[in-house]
Amino acid sequence: MQAVRPRLVHECRELARLGIGSIAINPNDPADYPEDSFENMKRVADEFGFPFPYVFDATQEVARAYDAQCTPDFFGFNAELELQYRGRLDASRREPAQGAQRELFEAMSQIARTGRGPAEQTPSIGCSIKWKRA
Repeated sequence: MQAVRPRLVHECRELARLGIGSIAINPNDPADYPEDSFENMKRVADEFGFPFPYVFDATQEVARAYDAQCTPDFFGFNAELELQYRGRLDASRREPAQGAQRELFEAMSQIARTGRGPAEQTPSIGCSIKWKRA
C-alpha cells in the first residue's frame, strides 16, 4: 500500500464527493512487522490525511473472510452490500502512469449509478499479507 498512498487518498476523496464511503483494513501481523503496528498506522493516517477510517484486523478474520491476498486489495460493494468489484486501484504500477485508467474510481462510480460492477476486473497487485504464524 505504501506506493499508492497519495493516489488512494485522492481517489477516496473523489469517491466521497459522490457519496461513496471507503475504509482501509490492515490485516498484517505487527509482531513480525512492527511498521504495521496500530501506533504506526495512526501516524501514517495522519501524515497522508486519510479521508477514511483506517482500522486494524488484529485477528485477521476479516482478511480471511474476504480472501484478501495482498495490500492493498480493493473490494467494492453496492447498496445491498453485494460484492461488485474486486480489483486494483488503477493501471499504474508503483509510480502513477500518465493517463492510467482509474479502475477503482470508475468501478465504484458505475456501482453507485447502476448497482453493478464492471464485467472485466484486474486483480490487485501489492505486497502479500503478513499472516500470523500458526
